[in-house]
Amino acid sequence: MVGPRPAVAAEPAAIPPPRRPLDPHTRLRGWYGGVLGWAALLTPPGPAPRLRLGVRFDVLDVPAEAGRAALRHLAPGSPVASLGGRMRLLVAAGSAPEVPGVLDWLEWGALPLDLAVLGAGAHMEAPLPPGQGLAVQGAAVWLRPPEPGGEVEASLPTLSALGGRGGAPDLVRVLDTVATHCHRLRLRDGCPRPAVGP
Repeated sequence: MVGPRPAVAAEPAAIPPPRRPLDPHTRLRGWYGGVLGWAALLTPPGPAPRLRLGVRFDVLDVPAEAGRAALRHLAPGSPVASLGGRMRLLVAAGSAPEVPGVLDWLEWGALPLDLAVLGAGAHMEAPLPPGQGLAVQGAAVWLRPPEPGGEVEASLPTLSALGGRGGAPDLVRVLDTVATHCHRLRLRDGCPRPAVGP
């Protein structure tokens, strides 16, 4: 006769290690890095991936109204982004240090203009790729997205002295247009309007 079996302690169920949370920006970085070949990076403290400037392009950051006026001087494939009420016009890498001198030459240098140029060492928020879902309010978006497989640099405004290519738009014309519209906005918004009536 066999006696009762001794109780065997049950082994604890193996608990799998916690999963790493899914990175919501994996597809975004994949599009920039894999499809376009641009370096996108995540910079603390913000969660949105950012694009390194000064490598493939620099950026003119202008009021949206001034940016819209400059669109006629840009090549059809020239990328343009928007963030809030501002436009980000991509220009040839290396243009940022030249912009103050060009504005002086155009006689805009002495006036306060609502435009900024960002180049080497700066970053911009990476806009959501086209067809990748709905943009979050306040996030950067592409108004004219870069073409996958295309050579974006060939369509960016440049100075001929910086090695501009034959079909590239002229940075001087873009800057003159943007400066003119920035100045008009400043005058319109900063000057009191005449009273209407008797």
